[in-house]
Amino acid sequence: MSSPRFKTLHITNYYHKNSGGISTSYNNLLAAAGVLKREAVLIVPGEKEAVEEVNDYARIYYVPARFSPLFDRRYRIMMPWQYMRTGSPIREIMLNERPDLVEVTDKYTLSIIGPMIRTNSFKKIGRPILVHFSCERMDDNVGSFLIGGRAGEWFARQVIGTYTLPSFDFHIANSVYTAEEFHRSAEKPGRLLQRTWRMLKSPRVELADRVFVCPRGVDSVQFTPERKSDEARSQMIELAGVPANAFISLYAGRISPEKNIGLLVEMMRELSSDTERDHRLIVAGAGPQEDWLRKEGEKLGSGKIVLLGHLDKETLADLYANADAFVHPNPKEPFGIAPLEAMASGVPTVAPRAGGILSYATDENAWLMPPDGKAFADAVRSIAADPAAAQLRSEKAVETARANTREAATQRLFDTYDRIYEDFHSRRELYTDREASASYDHVELLRNPKGSR
Repeated sequence: MSSPRFKTLHITNYYHKNSGGISTSYNNLLAAAGVLKREAVLIVPGEKEAVEEVNDYARIYYVPARFSPLFDRRYRIMMPWQYMRTGSPIREIMLNERPDLVEVTDKYTLSIIGPMIRTNSFKKIGRPILVHFSCERMDDNVGSFLIGGRAGEWFARQVIGTYTLPSFDFHIANSVYTAEEFHRSAEKPGRLLQRTWRMLKSPRVELADRVFVCPRGVDSVQFTPERKSDEARSQMIELAGVPANAFISLYAGRISPEKNIGLLVEMMRELSSDTERDHRLIVAGAGPQEDWLRKEGEKLGSGKIVLLGHLDKETLADLYANADAFVHPNPKEPFGIAPLEAMASGVPTVAPRAGGILSYATDENAWLMPPDGKAFADAVRSIAADPAAAQLRSEKAVETARANTREAATQRLFDTYDRIYEDFHSRRELYTDREASASYDHVELLRNPKGSR
């Protein structure tokens, strides 16, 4: 029997030309929609109102939005009043498109869409399937930008457990690491959870049936060892202004607190003391810590850390393939498309033994280290000292990347939507009966899922 054809609508604040992996994932999704002939609509913030027809089956709506007042002020964000009020732009798009499934990739300003539809505040659009896509963990964000330690973790789990989980029918995460936050937030259900799940009309379905993991994929055609060449290496050296005989490490990503950028400085401080090799670090990316990183680099010597800013994909692909090592400092990476792109390019990749990158990174295809500067420096030294051994591990990395392509990832995601669609419609009343949910024992379902279905 053929899969049902239904329209998916995706809404996110994380789609920007400089936002890296998330934008790449959505571009892959829309391209796959055209190939698979699946209708997909994306709503994102923009400078002005516009509609982009990506292909015959996919389009992007740009909603005028102001720059974020907090955190990374480079990014525009859509706010609740842009969909809560009658006649507001997002509401009008949803009414016009009439999607069968609405996916929200945001835990903050856009997340109220879930409760509004669950509690029947969007009557005119009917009752689409509600999906929350988690591309990052709230506890990591809170720890990076607001308050760390147990207090920050407790706060995040309270929000996820009492608000995010009951607000949507299903949750999709980009890695097991990201999905762990859902399960941990519901480990110790109590009276507050019972009240909020009833108030938000949560599904009467066990959590294991509502949470899915869909890792992202890499463009193995664009990111490939075949880009390695003397000419491309010379162009990289000229672009960065570093000596031709330098051992070049590369970091690609946001220059932001949550990326643990300080580790890069610690690593280069260690490597700067080496007398046998001239170690340099090239940074491709932008973010709120750019000035800080530049100043710290200057303390180590001229050109030790070179910031190139945001680069187009073609230039970045050449850098990956022609660098001597790739370093990724974040131990709390939700998934990590940049390390996967580096591995696809055949460059020896150093990363922490933690986070979402463990979805694909192992001791056979990467250098997994404790997240500190000395450990990373030692890994870079070992790569430089034994190129033959590094080459063998990099070949394993290329094999791994080719098994995790964007085509496989988008097919997996659409297959997941199909599973969600089938489950929702096969037992619709468990997801949509507001009256039954308002008196249901959600705590018992969480504590004893098999016996409470």
